[in-house]
Amino acid sequence: MIAPATGQVASSFGIDNSVILALATSIFVLAYAVGPLFLGPLSEIYGRSRVLQLANLWYLVWNLVCGFAQSEAQLLVFRFLAGLGGSAPLSIGGGFLGDCWRPHERGKAVAIYSLAPMMGPVMGPITGAWIAEYSTWRWVFWSTSIVDAIVQIIGVFTLQETYAPLLLERKAERIRRSMDAEKVPYKEIRTVYDDQDRSWRSIMTKSLTRPFLLFAHEPIVQILGVYMAYLYGTLYLFLTTMPSIFQGVYHQSVGISGLHYIALGIGLTGASQINANTMDKIYVYLKNKYGGVGKPEFRLPAMIPGSILLPIGCLIVGWTAEAHTFWIGPDIGIALVGIGIILNFQCIQTYIVDCFTLHAASALAAVSCLRSLAGFGFPLFAPAMYNALGFGKGNTILAVVAIVIGCPAPWIIWHYGEKIRNSSRYAR
Repeated sequence: MIAPATGQVASSFGIDNSVILALATSIFVLAYAVGPLFLGPLSEIYGRSRVLQLANLWYLVWNLVCGFAQSEAQLLVFRFLAGLGGSAPLSIGGGFLGDCWRPHERGKAVAIYSLAPMMGPVMGPITGAWIAEYSTWRWVFWSTSIVDAIVQIIGVFTLQETYAPLLLERKAERIRRSMDAEKVPYKEIRTVYDDQDRSWRSIMTKSLTRPFLLFAHEPIVQILGVYMAYLYGTLYLFLTTMPSIFQGVYHQSVGISGLHYIALGIGLTGASQINANTMDKIYVYLKNKYGGVGKPEFRLPAMIPGSILLPIGCLIVGWTAEAHTFWIGPDIGIALVGIGIILNFQCIQTYIVDCFTLHAASALAAVSCLRSLAGFGFPLFAPAMYNALGFGKGNTILAVVAIVIGCPAPWIIWHYGEKIRNSSRYAR
């Protein structure tokens, strides 16, 4: 939400460095690289629900404090601390879905879940632009805190625990307490997970290192992690540079320029809903076609159009802005970028959850760390790139990289994914 209001932030604190100004937006995403590395493991000790609610409360406090920042240093620190709490759904959310849905039902759930972290950065700038235009940038933070407080209250009463080892531990403990030692012969009450060392030190040691081990030793995580990092970086690059296109090139006001985020939202939402309704159907069709055995690779077909539309959208945005065409031209390209990003994003998320179901939180933490670093870094070099090359050549570079990284990814995983999984210690 703060992206359209960065001009006001610059005026308030006397910031004249474009990198520092971009940092005010992207440092929140830097925290996304750190938070999941310890929030994911904590969810495997204390449960998904408890950790998620406490992390949201942490975000609420620091996001509220952001509105009272008196210097750019305070704002950057408070934004980073808020991002630590806001990062919880990135790793814990995938674990929730793996706990609740069977593989052939999981596609639609992950598709809907994946849309939220994409639509938030789209709807936020639209709202933030009008808030900033008619009040101050501080109300951007205060308004989101009010909404988050409502979410926190609802979550306290409705968000239930789903992590199987913890639920079975609780059930075993209830049975032990209900047994009458005098009437019932002693029987040891155990769960299927009791052979595992579930002490705090053991779980933290394993889970803190597991995301790095997965990224170091799992080619699936490496390939898809790099591509997801590029997708996320591209998304945040567009989020932070769209004001410079519509305010700088088309000379529109802050509020009107914020409305162009709707184009990105249309692409993300439309493609997400289509993919949500077809992903499980395609999975079941391919499962029946290949002998009735479901495979994570059956989640990948939608990546093919996604990896094609993304570079096309980048080229349209860049060269229509460069030529100063009617504003609908860049909006069409932005919508195609949204379609390409969400199709790839949903397929990758679902594939990883299907591959690493029990360790889904750790696997998602591995790719979340890399993608968040990209989401943090891309907006920082964007101003220098566009100032030196212009929007046309700059976006051509983005398109070429998208083709080089994205187009081979679904083909490689489709043909070699099963072989790679069979040699893995963590994938199923």
